[in-house]
Amino acid sequence: MSLFALLRVAVRALAANTLRSVLTTLGIVIGVAAVIVMIAVGAGAQARVEEQIRALGSNILLVMSGTTTAGGVRLGFGTNPTLSEDDALAIEREVPGVSAAPALRGLAQLVWGNQNWSSVLLGVTPEYLAVRQWELAAGRAFEPADLAGAAKVCLLGQTVVRQLFGQADPVGQTIRVRRVPCTVIGVLEQKGQSLMGTDQDDVVLLPLSTARTRVLGTGTQARQRAVGTIWVKVHEGYDLKAAEEQVRQLLRQRHRLQPGQDDDFSLRNLAEVAAAQEASSRVLTLLLAAVASVSLIVGGIGIMNIMLVSVTERTREIGLRMAVGARRRDVLGQFLVESVTLSLIGGAIGVLLGVAGAFAIGELAGWRVELSPAAVALAVAFAGAIGVFFGYYPARRASRLSPVEALRFE
Repeated sequence: MSLFALLRVAVRALAANTLRSVLTTLGIVIGVAAVIVMIAVGAGAQARVEEQIRALGSNILLVMSGTTTAGGVRLGFGTNPTLSEDDALAIEREVPGVSAAPALRGLAQLVWGNQNWSSVLLGVTPEYLAVRQWELAAGRAFEPADLAGAAKVCLLGQTVVRQLFGQADPVGQTIRVRRVPCTVIGVLEQKGQSLMGTDQDDVVLLPLSTARTRVLGTGTQARQRAVGTIWVKVHEGYDLKAAEEQVRQLLRQRHRLQPGQDDDFSLRNLAEVAAAQEASSRVLTLLLAAVASVSLIVGGIGIMNIMLVSVTERTREIGLRMAVGARRRDVLGQFLVESVTLSLIGGAIGVLLGVAGAFAIGELAGWRVELSPAAVALAVAFAGAIGVFFGYYPARRASRLSPVEALRFE
């Protein structure tokens, strides 16, 4: 028999037991829909991690000041100002293939007109934007003259612009940063969330000298040229791990730390952190798909059970077909086509439910979902493979029946 004839016979047989066929495909429908939804959710999470990696910038090292102890309580990295601008200059001068940008961090209440907003304040040098690969959406960046004269100018992140100015143009406006009037000279491009989930756009940048002497710093910090962090970008063609070790050794030498003595700073390789998060996100996607695939296997077992029942019910029909000339492979093909048809119909319905479910989760839960044609095709192909795998045994059993015994079956 031709494939078209087998398909016509299979559809006729399935239509004869419509309710049973519908219930049989239900497992495949649920399985395919679950696979598509889980892959979409996992791919969305992975895409978000990749965006965060790009937002951080490639090949970045973050050096943070050391810890301190107050009243017997050990505070975290960055609380003891062990780093200075001179450390950043030494890193850029003595470690080949890197650029360094020191930063002084604090919190500030920002006021413009009758609007106010609390945000992160960073005192930075003109090199900071290049190291962080952070472009400007409007205005200009800091210039060396701004740093030398402790100019009262600032750059705003997109979140700050939205909270203070709404739809108004902030460039050229004057805001108060901890009661210090500062002119907005530029707006930063949107950066998005960091790997830790913080909003990188909720920030105001000031020249480092302005932040230290006019807004954040104390007299002691001003004399020591202290900073809280140093961002180090390793240029293309240079080994990130080698640069990390050279930076560590240089800072230990500058801080006069003896062999065996703990670092008085923290050095983090953000590329490694980002790669670890990306790998874990990829594993999560595969795990979700594997868990959802269990539903497909359960649906396949359901198909095999129903096909075995169908073979038993149609034993005399099989015997009659063989008696009038049907070959074993014709019977095998007939029942195999029925099984695959059930699977593919369930797969098609499952695709529709899966796509709708993925979009529903994205809208209701606010999660990012990424639907790809490859994932949909994979789910449907897997459903077809399930039909072949679990339908083969009942089909083979039907094809090996003896025509005489089948005709005598009651």
